[in-house]
Amino acid sequence: MKRFQFIACKVLQREAYLCAARSKNNIDIVFMEQGLHNQPDDLRRQVQDVINRTHDKCSNKYDASLLGYGLCSNGIAGLSAQIPIVVPRGHDCVTLLLGSKDKYKEYFEAHRGVYWYSSGWISTGTMPSKERYEKNLAEYKEKYGDDNAEYLMQVEQDWIKEYNWAAYIDWDLATSQNDKKYTKACADYLGWKYDEIKGDPALIQKLLDGQWDDKDFLIVNPGQKIVEDLTTENIIKAE
Repeated sequence: MKRFQFIACKVLQREAYLCAARSKNNIDIVFMEQGLHNQPDDLRRQVQDVINRTHDKCSNKYDASLLGYGLCSNGIAGLSAQIPIVVPRGHDCVTLLLGSKDKYKEYFEAHRGVYWYSSGWISTGTMPSKERYEKNLAEYKEKYGDDNAEYLMQVEQDWIKEYNWAAYIDWDLATSQNDKKYTKACADYLGWKYDEIKGDPALIQKLLDGQWDDKDFLIVNPGQKIVEDLTTENIIKAE
């Protein structure tokens, strides 16, 4: 039995607890603030701080630090530790929710312009929706006045034209039925097509169970750091 530190984005909270409960290993989970991928330098700094503080206080406590992140806008590039770091090969957390980078690639190529919804992402309140539009509009009106608010919302909504699908990743959680209804309502409001795709715990489960094959995981040994490797299907490498 091993003891691992699992550092993950809070949007994976339900899925992480589920997989940790099934693992034979002892898993201590640290959840990071949602949205750090929008500021990759902050993501890198905050995750590295967690790793460093852990080593300073209890250098021999863990056999490895596990990351519940993909490359995430290059936010994990540069991370290093005094013990092995293990991270799934993927561009973002959707790979972890779908269970493999191959499944991610297959779906993405067949559904151009897909925006992903999941239980954790929906709970943040930041997903494209009627509620988000109305909330932002009210805030802009209060700050900038009605005319400026309408203009800002028009500019902000231009990105919607780049998407065609709202896809809900279903892990069959307690919230799944309500999440599906919410995602469908968002799709209708935004003029997108709606789809459901079965989530797969395989990748997170293998990460927590210590089953780290080279195809799906990168092991970063002490003295190495994470580097992007977008020229291959590996996505990340250690050097």
